[in-house]
Amino acid sequence: MRRNLTQGRRVKQITMLVALVFASFFSHASSHREAPLIANDPLADNTDLYAFRSPDDTNTITIIANYIPAEFAFGGPNYNTFGENIRYEIHINNGSSTTGDKFVYRFTFTTTNQDPTTFFNIRLGKQNQMATYVCEKSSDGGATFTTIVSAGVVPPPNIGPRSISSGVGLNTADYNSLITAAIATASGGGGEKVFAGPADDPFFVDLGGIFDLGDAPRQGGAVIRDALAKHNVHSICIKIPISSLQMSGKTTAQATSILDPNFVIGVWASASRLATKTLNTTGGGSVESGTWVQVSRLGMPLTNEAVIPIGKKDIWNSITPYQDLDSLAVFGPFFYNPELALYMDTEQYGGAVPAFAALRIQHKSLGAFDFGNGKSGLFGLIGNPGLVGTAFDPALPYQALLLPNATSPRSVDIWPIFNTGVPNLPPYQLATGKAGNPLAAGKPFINNFLPTGGDMLRLNMAVPVTPRNDPNFSSEGLLAAAVLGLTNTTYNGDATLQFIPNMDGFPNGRRLEDDVTRIELQAVGGVVLAAVGLWYDDYQPNGNHSPVTNQLLNVLNYSTGVEHNDTTFKAAFPYVQTPWSGANVVYQ
Repeated sequence: MRRNLTQGRRVKQITMLVALVFASFFSHASSHREAPLIANDPLADNTDLYAFRSPDDTNTITIIANYIPAEFAFGGPNYNTFGENIRYEIHINNGSSTTGDKFVYRFTFTTTNQDPTTFFNIRLGKQNQMATYVCEKSSDGGATFTTIVSAGVVPPPNIGPRSISSGVGLNTADYNSLITAAIATASGGGGEKVFAGPADDPFFVDLGGIFDLGDAPRQGGAVIRDALAKHNVHSICIKIPISSLQMSGKTTAQATSILDPNFVIGVWASASRLATKTLNTTGGGSVESGTWVQVSRLGMPLTNEAVIPIGKKDIWNSITPYQDLDSLAVFGPFFYNPELALYMDTEQYGGAVPAFAALRIQHKSLGAFDFGNGKSGLFGLIGNPGLVGTAFDPALPYQALLLPNATSPRSVDIWPIFNTGVPNLPPYQLATGKAGNPLAAGKPFINNFLPTGGDMLRLNMAVPVTPRNDPNFSSEGLLAAAVLGLTNTTYNGDATLQFIPNMDGFPNGRRLEDDVTRIELQAVGGVVLAAVGLWYDDYQPNGNHSPVTNQLLNVLNYSTGVEHNDTTFKAAFPYVQTPWSGANVVYQ
C-alpha cells in the first residue's frame, strides 16, 4: 500500500512537473531553430515554407512545408521521421476574409515497428519507424475537417542500397520508386496530390558566416560553405488546383490580368502539440493529453531568424498571423527599424561589418528622404496632395500602417513585404514611366496584397510561370524581374503591364530555387525603394546622372557566396529532390 501511494505520488509529481514545463515550453514556438524553445523539439520545428505555381502543371499551386532541421543522412539507428502526437498544418487565406484561414490541411502521423526484435531500421522487407499519416482538409477555417487521405505512406529514410534495394532490405527498384508510390491522390473532389516524406533540404545558406556577426560573404579568404548541403528534411507537399483556391472558383484563364487581386493567397504553416506530457515511471514511454497548443509557425522566410530579436522570438511564434496586427506595437518596430539595417549604415555600425559593405542605407534619396533607422523616411509626405491615388492615400485605411510616425522609415517597404504584401498602386510600381516622380504611376510588376497584417507567404496565382529553362530565370526572384523591367528594352519601353520573367518569384510566393537570404538582405539595403524610384544617395536628381549608380550596382551585385542549392530539383511533383543516402553521403 505504501509503495503504491509512493509510486502514485511520484507519477503525480512527474505529471505536474512535466505539465508546468510543457505549459511554458509549448506556449511558444519557432522555426528552423530560430527561437530558444523550439530548438529542443526538432520534430515539430518548421524549417521552410514554399508556395509557387507548378512549373509543369500551371493550373495548380504547389505548397511545401518542411520540418526537422539539419538532418544527417546517416542518423541511425533511430532516424528522423514525422512525430506522433503532433498536428502539422498548412493554412491558406484566399482573400475571402482577413480574420482567419479559409483552408487548413492537417497531417497526423503514426509510427509502427514491424520488427522490434532487431536494432536495424530496415531488414528482410520490414521497417521499424514505419510512418503513415492521415490528411484532413477544412474549408471553413478549421471549424470542421474531412479526411482526404486516410492511409498515406511515408517513404523510409534513405539508409543505403542494402536497406532499400537489396534482397535483405526492401528489395525495391530504387529509392525514387518509393517516392512515386507514396504520392497520394486526395479524395473529396479537391483534386489535390499529396506527398509526405524525407527529402534533400532545398534551403541553401552559409549559416556559419551569417551568424558570425554577419560575415557573409566571408572575409579574408575564409571558405564559404552551404551549411545545409547534403542534409535532409521532412517535407509535406500538396499540389492544389488554382480553381480550388481562388475565392470564386475561377481558373487563371478567367483572371482580369496577370496581377488580378482576386487571385492572391496567403500561406503559413504550423505545428501543434498537446499541452501535457506525462512520463511513465515503469515501462518507458509517455502519455500526452490536454488541449492542442501551437508550438511552431512559419510564413515568410527568415522573419524570426533575422528580424525578431531573441527576447521576443518565442512570444512571436506563439501567436498566429491573425494576431500580428494586434501586436503591432510590440513587433512592428522590428520591421520599421530592422536591426540588420544598422550594419548596413555608415552612420551606425556599417564599418564593423565589412561583409555588408555593398549594402548601404539611403540617407538622402532624391536629395530629401532619409531611411536610416529612427529617421522619417517618407513620413514627411503626409498632407501632400500627391498621395491621392497612391497606397498612402489618406482616404484608404492603410496610410496609418504604412506611414505610422516620423521615426519608422521602413514601414513603407520592409513591413508591408512581410505583413500585407504589396499592392499594384504607386509608389509600388517600377520607376519605368514615372519620369523621376516615385509617387507617379509606373510599370506594374507585383500585386500580392492581402492586408491581414500578419506574417504570411503571399502569392498571386494569376502570375504566369517562368520556365526553369528560360535564359532570364533567376534565383533573385522578383528583384530580377525589377531589373529587367528597368533596364531591358523588351520591358522598359513603357509602363504597360506585361509579364516579366521572375514575376512569379520571391517575395511573390517562393520557388525552391529562390535565394531568399540574398534577396532579403538586399531588401534591407533598400533595393526595393530604389526599384520604385527612390534612388541611392549617389544619384544626382537635378543632373543627367543615371539612376544606375555605383551604390545601386553594389547592392544588385551583392552575394552571400551561396546562390543555389547543392543539388537539382525534380521536374515534377513533389519537386523536392531525393533525400541523401546515409551510406553514400560524405560531409566536408
